[in-house]
Amino acid sequence: MDLKNKQRIALSTYFFLSGICFASWASRIPTIKAFFGFNDAELGTVLLAMPISSLIGLPISGWLVSKFDSRKPLIASFIVFSIALFFIGYATTPFWFVVAVCVFSFCMRILNISINTQSITLQKKFDKSIVGSFHGLWSVGGLFGVLFSTFMIKMHVSMQIHLLVVSVLTLIISIYTYQFTLKKDKSTTGNKIVLGKPDPFILYLGLLIFFAAICEGGMFDWSGIYFKEVIKEDIFTYGYLSFMTCMALSRFFSDKLMQEIGLEKTYVFSASLVTLGILTAIVFPYFWPALIGFCLVGFGTAAIFPMTFALAGTSKKYSPGMAISIITTYAIVGMLIGPPLIGYLSHALGLKNAFYLFVFVGLSFIPISKAFFRYQAKHNL
Repeated sequence: MDLKNKQRIALSTYFFLSGICFASWASRIPTIKAFFGFNDAELGTVLLAMPISSLIGLPISGWLVSKFDSRKPLIASFIVFSIALFFIGYATTPFWFVVAVCVFSFCMRILNISINTQSITLQKKFDKSIVGSFHGLWSVGGLFGVLFSTFMIKMHVSMQIHLLVVSVLTLIISIYTYQFTLKKDKSTTGNKIVLGKPDPFILYLGLLIFFAAICEGGMFDWSGIYFKEVIKEDIFTYGYLSFMTCMALSRFFSDKLMQEIGLEKTYVFSASLVTLGILTAIVFPYFWPALIGFCLVGFGTAAIFPMTFALAGTSKKYSPGMAISIITTYAIVGMLIGPPLIGYLSHALGLKNAFYLFVFVGLSFIPISKAFFRYQAKHNL
């Protein structure tokens, strides 16, 4: 096997492991809520810990991928990431739980920028688009994580044992895979943020990522609670499972979809699916309609992150690592606002009504993407 395919498999493994770990945490949020006795507003406040710690990690991650090859911060963050997941399961007070979540989120930010920097660099070695497949494997990892979580819940296995198993396996596999990652990918130019008037190219992409983060983050954190408290389903991971399954399947076809209908139409198509899916789950709050609705949201959100990251990698002003780091700021703000806002809206208006926020988010992709492509055409970017 040639080197570039070994590197692709190694990078795919990291995307897959990242998806498993995140889904293992997110699928246990209802368990955590019940364990600590949080109401929706309190849970929303606790969830603020993740985006705040990610925001702290952002300038550090941007500096790391500009100072070193991205593989070094990747392996360091993955090791601490898996250890933090273990401590989330074993935290016995809200304080230590928040500390564990902060470390988990901080490391997730560094590893996400590192693996996305590697993916854009590796893409240059291939004639066909491969970025979407990496994000697809993240979703498959998430799907596997939710399936494993569902099995653990059905078998009445404690959250502590569940997260311990995931943590140990992640630690072992990530250390072994490190030897096959891409080397010498540090960019020599475009590694400094240019202060002043915002670059419209990055601004539009950042706004797309911002709304995508609100949607994905909200679904990750609240889909299980929606199925537990609105749909009244005992196996509350079914909603999250359907969302992740459809997102994973769609991401493997997103590269082909983008090639067939173009990026601009893909954004509009994605927006339509997200809006229709959420409205279905809200208007018909029953098991099968909600399940189908969450599936549509999964299909709709699938292409937005990989498509937008790929576009950011074509920036003429910044290196791929720095461009991703900048637009990731918008994602963090989306994560900062989205899940907690759902919690506060739910506490005031009910969870079903709070989900109308996602309808607004879905519709927002259309005008922003159209503005971006108009700017791109005007300036021949």
